[in-house]
Amino acid sequence: MKTPQILVLRIPGCDPKKCSALKLSRHNLVRVFHSPRQIRGHPIVLNPFAAKSFSPADLTLAQNKGILVLDCSWNEAAEQFQHRLRGEQRGLPYLVAANPVNYGQVGKLSSAEAAASALFILGFEDEAKKILSLFKWGPHFLELNKEPLKDYQMATDSREVVQKQLQYMPLNDDRREKL
Repeated sequence: MKTPQILVLRIPGCDPKKCSALKLSRHNLVRVFHSPRQIRGHPIVLNPFAAKSFSPADLTLAQNKGILVLDCSWNEAAEQFQHRLRGEQRGLPYLVAANPVNYGQVGKLSSAEAAASALFILGFEDEAKKILSLFKWGPHFLELNKEPLKDYQMATDSREVVQKQLQYMPLNDDRREKL
């Protein structure tokens, strides 16, 4: 099975010493771009504000077009994702960050965590582990999200991923009443 190419659009602003995308680039695990115009084709864009969830149904598209991670500060994420990036927009499901900057926060993944999550969900577990093995906290990310990642991997489509993520999300009073 062909491993999807991981593309990174790097927006200056984060600390280069803490930048997981740059470390992945140094190990030839991702291809880094500095302008959207440099990116050819229409890859799947991992966008935390997307209406549709990333799922195993995206496998063929990911293999043919690649997966694009936007590498920027989380303080600028909302603004950066307003600029339309060409490609299919997909949000990663409920996952907890293990990186030292955003440890324990839901969805605030590093570029490495996002890329590895997408690969894991598509069934490329070894490739996901290889990406995360470069970071002290990387294996902990997989341990922290072991069950959800496996469940998302077993889903058939975006709707099923969204249903599965509900079991990992803390219940608020509104959701509790609807169940």
